[in-house]
Amino acid sequence: MSENGGLERIESPVTARGYFLCGFAAFGGILFGYDSGYINGVLGMDYFKREFGHPTTLDNSGYNIKTWEKSLITSILSAGTFCGALAGGSVADWIGRRLSIMIACAIFSAGVVLQVASTTVEMLVCGRVLAGFGVGLVSAIVIMYMSEIAPKAIRGAIVSGYQWAITIGLLLASCVNQGTHEYDNSGSYRIPIAIQWLWAIILGVGLFFLPESPRWFVKKGRHEEARYALSRIRGQPSDSDYIKDELAEIQANYEFEANISKATWFDCFKGLGRSGNFRRVLIGVFLQMFQQWTGINFIFYYGTTFFQTSGISNAFLISLITNLVNVLTTPLSFWMIERFGRRSILIGGAALMLVCEFIIAAVGTALPGSSTASTILIVFVCIYIFGFATTWGPAAWVVIGEIFPLPIRAKGVALSTASNWLWNFVIGYITPYMVDPGEGNLQAKVFFVWGSTCTLSLLFAYFFVPETKGLSLEQVDQMMAESTARTSAKWKPHETYGQRMRRETGAAAAQVTDKHDATGEKGSL
Repeated sequence: MSENGGLERIESPVTARGYFLCGFAAFGGILFGYDSGYINGVLGMDYFKREFGHPTTLDNSGYNIKTWEKSLITSILSAGTFCGALAGGSVADWIGRRLSIMIACAIFSAGVVLQVASTTVEMLVCGRVLAGFGVGLVSAIVIMYMSEIAPKAIRGAIVSGYQWAITIGLLLASCVNQGTHEYDNSGSYRIPIAIQWLWAIILGVGLFFLPESPRWFVKKGRHEEARYALSRIRGQPSDSDYIKDELAEIQANYEFEANISKATWFDCFKGLGRSGNFRRVLIGVFLQMFQQWTGINFIFYYGTTFFQTSGISNAFLISLITNLVNVLTTPLSFWMIERFGRRSILIGGAALMLVCEFIIAAVGTALPGSSTASTILIVFVCIYIFGFATTWGPAAWVVIGEIFPLPIRAKGVALSTASNWLWNFVIGYITPYMVDPGEGNLQAKVFFVWGSTCTLSLLFAYFFVPETKGLSLEQVDQMMAESTARTSAKWKPHETYGQRMRRETGAAAAQVTDKHDATGEKGSL
């Protein structure tokens, strides 16, 4: 690091062009959101029920999808994404973050083709598995890529943009479903499925113009390429002192961590102490698990059919409104996550959501089928979505992109994202058995379940999630080693990794000199 380098010079200033490069990768969230959301409306379409379902007296259309088929069609996407997320760690370390996302877009596109062409449940399921694998790759690698290239001052806001893109994808799916659900032909469901191919093209082509992560180049020992990539991202000349100092800090951090542990999958499960990798993996895995157990995907996967069975007219319109609330309130998190921090909004958001869920459950159980219960359901679901969209939605993704050291970052983010998709699959699969009229038929009482799991989410955030606001990724690494979750907000940076390595190298050299002098004195006696 240059002579004037220090804590204030570990990150270069960023131009408007640099911010755009950092933010574009968030577009990957649209694939996630749209592919997750279109199935919500498609399952409620009369033509789809006739095409893929069976005669029944339980539905006004005279046809319905069997509960086990509905579970499989919805949840199988998450099985594919689980595998894709796990694979993402190794693929991103092998060929780089940027190229991995582009390949994932191609895989996703192949899955879309199968879904559009499907006329049977079996073929639709195969297409969703393949598309899911692509989405899993994207979801794991985009978060890591954005975290590695975004400036620390707005890294939370930039990564929150990924969650906003997810909500936009959900809203777009709801809008398309609203426009096609009355078609009395296969276009009613094929159009919503086919449109998602457009998002893959935009992301895949756009990444041709983005640089690779400089931290991946450092990990591969390609320092000149890292300097050039960092220069493009920050919008600074490659020979700028800022670029030299930031790159020197990234290199020093990687060398320090590489001396402590390697980058194998086994190393992810070493150490439960403050600086242990396994501690960080557990935080990431459980954080993503509890994000799913807030119950949010119950609304976005099964909201339309749940509103229909709850006696609410215009279920498609209500579903569209919930998606609109999601999109319009998520940008508030861009400010909140940098103003109040990750840990604080996770705790506050869980508190707001659990209150809403218990109110819905209590009123719906006490006054089933009443207009009061229907009004309470709609109003408090919207408030609950606001709580999720501004807190747990973005913050869970932000934190997992920040807490892992560079040697295992790709694998740590992959494990955390895989946890998200594993529990997404579990919840997507069991929910129809909990709420369908021919099965559990819990109706509003299902919100007692989500309220209870949201309470556990609050406790987890309070006791285990550290505050990472305003720190570079290298400083987050130091903070994790030197503080606990409850004291992390008070931690302040006190030295760079470059300074630390020089200090430790100097101390080691002094020990060698002292030992040599002592040996010389003994020999002269």
